[in-house]
Amino acid sequence: MSIEDRDRSGGRDASRPIERPVEHRGNALFGSDVVAETLRALDIPYIALNPGASFRGFHDSLVNHLGNEQPQMLLCLHEEHAVAIAQGWAKVTGKAMAVAVHSNVGLFHATMAIFNAWCDRMPMVVIGATGPVDAMHRRPWIDWIHTARDQGAIVRNYVKWDDQPASPGAAREALARAKWIADTLPKGPTYVNLDAGMQEQPLAEPPAEIEVARLMPQVDYAPGAAAVEDIAARLKAASRPVILVGRVSRSERDWAQRVALAEATGARVLTDLKIGAGFPTDHPLSLAAPGVFPLPEAQAAIDEADLVLSLDWVVLQGVLPAARRPGAHIVHVSLDHHLHNGWSMDHQALTPVDTFVPADPDIFVEVLCRQLELAPAATYEPMSQQEVSQPEDRGAGLQVPDLARQLRRAVGDRPMSLLHLPLSWDGAFWPFRHPLDFLGSDGGGGIGGGPGIAVGAALALRGTGRLPIAICGDGDFLMGVTALWTAVHYRIPLLVVIANNRSFFNDEVHQERVARMRDRPVENKWIGMQMTDPEIDLAAMAKAQGAAGFGPVTDHATMDKAFADAIAAVDAGGVAVVDVRVATGYTPAMAGALTRETGGGKK
Repeated sequence: MSIEDRDRSGGRDASRPIERPVEHRGNALFGSDVVAETLRALDIPYIALNPGASFRGFHDSLVNHLGNEQPQMLLCLHEEHAVAIAQGWAKVTGKAMAVAVHSNVGLFHATMAIFNAWCDRMPMVVIGATGPVDAMHRRPWIDWIHTARDQGAIVRNYVKWDDQPASPGAAREALARAKWIADTLPKGPTYVNLDAGMQEQPLAEPPAEIEVARLMPQVDYAPGAAAVEDIAARLKAASRPVILVGRVSRSERDWAQRVALAEATGARVLTDLKIGAGFPTDHPLSLAAPGVFPLPEAQAAIDEADLVLSLDWVVLQGVLPAARRPGAHIVHVSLDHHLHNGWSMDHQALTPVDTFVPADPDIFVEVLCRQLELAPAATYEPMSQQEVSQPEDRGAGLQVPDLARQLRRAVGDRPMSLLHLPLSWDGAFWPFRHPLDFLGSDGGGGIGGGPGIAVGAALALRGTGRLPIAICGDGDFLMGVTALWTAVHYRIPLLVVIANNRSFFNDEVHQERVARMRDRPVENKWIGMQMTDPEIDLAAMAKAQGAAGFGPVTDHATMDKAFADAIAAVDAGGVAVVDVRVATGYTPAMAGALTRETGGGKK
């Protein structure tokens, strides 16, 4: 089943376990019942949450007023996991699901994950709550510490919109607006804060009926005809065009149109590991394997290009700094400037651009293909790819390339999705041939997001026939491991592989660089980084969440068996975690990061 088909069917899997409430009693209607009915009317299939007293009325409405109707609640063990699950869901579907967080304290827990979703431009509707705004209705102590003067200020700089509605009618409108804004390009999280007093307010009569769909009109950002004609002419005339595929959809049709555009114009194409797959990485026109930064051969081709077409490339300055060839015509298609503010610098540096097209990059390619009279591409002959080479055995144990090679062999030719990858991953390890083969990074560099994002993506992929695989660093896994309980509880099949180097190794690399710059001992780089004495039993932590745990894996034969057994467990509907002990060491990805003196992020 394609994602387009799944969207048309509502995206829900009837085989999931449902926690059924007892029969509804009572006919009274409360403010929170209107909120719950609105989520149902918005066709939001799931709401991930960690319970909290500040939204006890809303929780009751989901259980006892809606009963078995959507949205289904997904119980999470931490607010950060709830938001990450919504981010993973959006990475596959492109649509917002709901999250509920408890007053200011739960929102503080959720902030890192909300920032990840903001930087990743993923939609979601986060529903918060506060103690009664009317102080006369607050219980001593607890309601007061759960009430803030302006709770939305906690996240206002990294959500698209927020509101604190004062009545059930206003809450209904706020939720419709939040869903509409979240799902409209450029996408992102929104926040609606519910007053506990409003939630528990009995209503004399139901609010007037509204047409929710008419409150959320479709917004399409099509390019102007003159810009399309000009760029089409430039592509025809260019002898060395390059296309940078950035933030684009997971649609198979949009994927085929990008392939058709490249093949018709002879443009070389570059993709990025920070975001999901946008072009087949083993296509003859692919410049090089994707990475966090382009490999030298890709950068050389960009430097020599006479036309560069950016389809919402995330860090344009990273490939086109001002010092590069002034003769190349740079076209940038993006709507991202609508989200740029003075608080977050995730918008990156300004870069010289000759033609700026404020449009949806997928609609732009569709219109451009129509202008060039191109049909969507069918198939292509992949470049011959050698299996990831066996690194020279220097007694250092397993390496990340070993993990990649043996996992790819275990998966075979079956459809799969890489839901998350560690910083040590090399884009040449595994070709991406479908828009769901790789879903991109966490967005904001927030460690601990990988497991939750993987659970949400696996939920969206359930029933599609694709094997969901998340490859996480050990630091990421340790901070997010309890997200797996939600996957086990709701029967969401998922394979998690841990590239376990027992260290926050990316920071070891940075410490080594600082030591060299200051002529100090590099031998001390491990202090405050390595998780040893005692080593942590990651497989046991997975088992504690109800998952099948394998490892620690320390040799090739054991890894082959562990992958086979883990995939069998996932095929049976379970969650499996494989702890692979990899040796610390430099990878091409890390070497590139060091060369460019980049900062940020642990592994």
